[in-house]
Amino acid sequence: MSELKLSIDYDQYEGGVKMVDLIEKAADSEEGRQLESLIIGDWGGAYENDSGEVVEALVRLSGKFPKLRKLFIGDMSFEECEVSWINQTNLAPLLTAYPELTSLTIKGSTGLKLDPARHEKLEELTIICGGLGKNVLASIREGSFPELRKLELYLGVDEYGFDGGLEDVLPLIEPGKFPKLKYLGLKDSEIQDEIAIAVADAPIVSQLETLDLSMGTLTDKGGEALLRSDKIKGLKLLDLGYHYMSDDMMNRLKRLDIQVDVSEQQDGDDDEDFRYPALTE
Repeated sequence: MSELKLSIDYDQYEGGVKMVDLIEKAADSEEGRQLESLIIGDWGGAYENDSGEVVEALVRLSGKFPKLRKLFIGDMSFEECEVSWINQTNLAPLLTAYPELTSLTIKGSTGLKLDPARHEKLEELTIICGGLGKNVLASIREGSFPELRKLELYLGVDEYGFDGGLEDVLPLIEPGKFPKLKYLGLKDSEIQDEIAIAVADAPIVSQLETLDLSMGTLTDKGGEALLRSDKIKGLKLLDLGYHYMSDDMMNRLKRLDIQVDVSEQQDGDDDEDFRYPALTE
């Protein structure tokens, strides 16, 4: 797959290099016309500038990227910009501008909107952040992604943007919402136990191959609910990597006749105040 990553480092940013110029240059090249995957890294001072100009340029020049199928907005390292400092904007216009898109990955949730969240062909939607706002969850819930196979959401913590609760997450797993979904990731959450208990016997699990509840504050309470579920036993993979479960619970889960990831056991010191998801700030 033809792939290109565009990024502006600190010196370039201080020197006046603009991401819009890099996008325009790519659009006017033969490489751009053949491009299937485009990754937008740091657009220059992402800690103070949002992705609005990036979105505007990509929408305006969409006709020059006829083969684009995968788009990643905000692929930057901790050193470039901490995830919860990445300033986004409404990325929904990208869904309209690229009707053939099959994969959209977003990193950073400050200022993020996805409204309207609609696409007829999108198969993968991933949002990586330290805290996902309930407005974005609502947009996905109210939107339409009939071809979606993979939904991966980092829910995070309230200090960095997660201003909802279980009631904002549950509508995403209602029967018939994503009829072709095979991978469901509701991860990196400070309410991972609540999510595990709610999802364990949800009808959607019957259609999944992978259930990803990793990177959060999962304890034996959530593990027990998963262990008791007959639906869980139909999965190919149950990903619980990075968790706060006991050795005994880990061993019991590993005895299930499916692949279970219980790596990265954390020491929570039996105090929920000292349990944190893997990715927050």
